[in-house]
Amino acid sequence: MTIILFLIIYNFSFGQNYKVTSKQLSKEEIDSIFTVTIKDKLQLEYSIHRIYKYNDKAGEHYIVMTKNAIKCEELETCSDIIKVYCFSYKNDVFNLKWSLHDFILPDLYEYSITHWTKYFKIEDYDSDGFADPIIIYGTRGLNDFSDGRIKILVYYKNKKSVIRHQNGIHDDERNTQVDKQFYKLPIEIKNRVKVLMKNIAENNHGIFPYGWQKAMEKNKLKFDED
Repeated sequence: MTIILFLIIYNFSFGQNYKVTSKQLSKEEIDSIFTVTIKDKLQLEYSIHRIYKYNDKAGEHYIVMTKNAIKCEELETCSDIIKVYCFSYKNDVFNLKWSLHDFILPDLYEYSITHWTKYFKIEDYDSDGFADPIIIYGTRGLNDFSDGRIKILVYYKNKKSVIRHQNGIHDDERNTQVDKQFYKLPIEIKNRVKVLMKNIAENNHGIFPYGWQKAMEKNKLKFDED
């Protein structure tokens, strides 16, 4: 009984005290680690935008953000496809933990989709010793960000929860959808997402429906300007 109690206390303390560390790789580090051979093996078909390395209780990981660059009249560079991968790394072997793939929707007159790394950092929000990546990206339309789409993806224990938002010039064009499982996430992670949404609105990258904070407090799955 004493041994069991000791193990419970030890495991609890270890999880609470484990500090997640992360860094963005430099170009030199990317070229050194993700060689042409490695990129081919991992089937990284598009150009690398950024790579982040992090360590948590599960070990060493890399989040690889890629994009397919295209020419466009609106910006100096545009992308029509993005892909993000999370690889674990152990004994010189990369293993895919999760990935995401998205693209512009021409029917919505979108001309570019981009990683919003301004809002990205790797943290352990609920202090359980595991990283809780929150990936945000968006599209640009005829009125730039004003009628583009935004996606916020939370990866908690390698399971995905998504918030999808459609911007719009007019009130009735804007709507937000929230995955049901998002509301089951730890409160610290949900609070962080709400802070990010507030920052997105303050930076004029998105306009969420009026009263969106109260809607999320009520665990609503869809809300718009009614």
